[in-house]
Amino acid sequence: MITKNVSRTLFPGQVAVFALASALCVSAAAQQPANGTSSPSSSATSPNAQGTPGKLSEPPKEGFWGHVNPFARKKWVDKRLDPVRGELNELDEVNAKNANDIKDVDARATAGINKAQTTADAANQTATAAGQQAQQANTIAGQATGKVDQIHGTVDGLDKYAEKNTISIAFRRGSTILSADDKKQLDDLAASLTGHQGYLLEVEAHAPGAGSAGIQNSDRLASVVKRYLVTQHEIPVYRMHAVALGNAPVSSADTGDTKPTPVRTSYVELRLMENSLAAQDGSTPRLNPSQSGASQP
Repeated sequence: MITKNVSRTLFPGQVAVFALASALCVSAAAQQPANGTSSPSSSATSPNAQGTPGKLSEPPKEGFWGHVNPFARKKWVDKRLDPVRGELNELDEVNAKNANDIKDVDARATAGINKAQTTADAANQTATAAGQQAQQANTIAGQATGKVDQIHGTVDGLDKYAEKNTISIAFRRGSTILSADDKKQLDDLAASLTGHQGYLLEVEAHAPGAGSAGIQNSDRLASVVKRYLVTQHEIPVYRMHAVALGNAPVSSADTGDTKPTPVRTSYVELRLMENSLAAQDGSTPRLNPSQSGASQP
């Protein structure tokens, strides 16, 4: 009843204004949340207002609704998402570039390590080869030293002779004929020299008589002994060294008397001298061509 009375008292224009206001109020009430909480677009709850870093800026308010247009189209949504997509693409590019840089650094580091390892291995091999060569050189030097010592010993021993046997051939005064006993001594001496090398025969001839007469007589006696050994036993002449001493006083080594005694009988003394390097099988001590430096013909 009251409503009817009021509608009767209002003017028609006022009624229209009242109806429009009522519709607006109904719309606004429909936009409010059901629980009555404040709008998330308020400045108190805005992420930017709180200063949270790393978040995207809140899109601006749109139109009458103040938030997202419930009737927005796909074009409008793409327009809002394009900045986000651009940032994501840029982030992907940065990540890809960082990954490529990491791979490049890793590849260069691996190549450097491999090169250093190769160089170290080569240096190790070179050092090992140098050590082996030094050891071989040391061995060769030791062998050369041994050969040099052997050569020195051989050279030093070439002129060293030791007395091995001594015989004395007696002659009658004024005679140069060998007796049977004298020939027997010479035959035995020659037989002991068969097949042997590296020996010498010292022939000392003594004869009484002063001056040149004694020397000539002793020289004839030495010639008789040498001639017999050469003609009868083929003793080389170069192995016999004779000297005619005449009546020169001599020392007696057998009796230990070092005082020289005068010569009263004619005799020839033969001393067999053997070289210290003469081989046991009778071969002459010689140097090998590799040791002496001589080339074989």
